[in-house]
Amino acid sequence: LELDPCNSWRTTMASKNALARLMGKVKAMVPTALQPMAISLAFNSQVKFAGTAGIKFEALEEHSSVLSLKNRFWVQNHIKGVHACGMALLAETATGSVIGMNVPDSCIPLLKSMTVEYLKVAKGDLKGVATLDEEQRRLIRESEKGELVVPVKITDSEGKEPIRATMLWAWIPRTRKAKAE
Repeated sequence: LELDPCNSWRTTMASKNALARLMGKVKAMVPTALQPMAISLAFNSQVKFAGTAGIKFEALEEHSSVLSLKNRFWVQNHIKGVHACGMALLAETATGSVIGMNVPDSCIPLLKSMTVEYLKVAKGDLKGVATLDEEQRRLIRESEKGELVVPVKITDSEGKEPIRATMLWAWIPRTRKAKAE
């Protein structure tokens, strides 16, 4: 089967969920330099709070996400660093987006719990990197519902980790099965 290279995403995206298909279209149709902005606009149009805070996507793949949050006035705390809630939001958005790339369209991803340990004052802008290994991705693809901890690393402009975050995500079917009487 020969396809126009500009439409090659159609063959590779057939088995992926809606978010992964959208990211495939962005990569196929948007110039590389503009892809982070396009991904940020697409995601933040659906997850409004992430957009309000100014979270930007640098990369979003099925196995990882890389996001950033600039230390700007509207996300600062009283000591001019990124506010604790902003750091937690970055961790939640990084993990949620990589989960979102893998959860089947028939399921809804839900943050079940978050634990954030504040280790030091954040210096400058922040970067969040969340990852899923192949075993975690397989579990999501093959289970109607489940839960897992998504690893995330938040670093500041000095490369240090101001927080340690643990995000427990679950996925459940969009529609509940009727109970047998």
